[in-house]
Amino acid sequence: MANEKLAANGKLHVGKSFTKPINFFCAATGAKEVFIAGDFNEWNATLHPMEQSPDGNWIGQVSLAHGHYRYWFVVDGKPTLDPRAQGISRNEKNERVSLMSVS
Repeated sequence: MANEKLAANGKLHVGKSFTKPINFFCAATGAKEVFIAGDFNEWNATLHPMEQSPDGNWIGQVSLAHGHYRYWFVVDGKPTLDPRAQGISRNEKNERVSLMSVS
């Protein structure tokens, strides 16, 4: 869906501005709590809690716009890489983090 805006210079800007739900899966069956933290939420370790499914795994959803994102799971307070991630990158502290692309 196009989003039209009239810029200060009078020109019309037409662009896509939308998000879509992205599903996350974390196989941490023995965990008490799991969260999703990343550059999309300023690495807030409690903003996006995941829910435990009946089989003991954890599922969560975050709405994201088109782009590349760095993230990790916070499993019982410990940052954990996503083995299903599209890649590995580094954050500002030079820590290894999971990488994903949303298109």
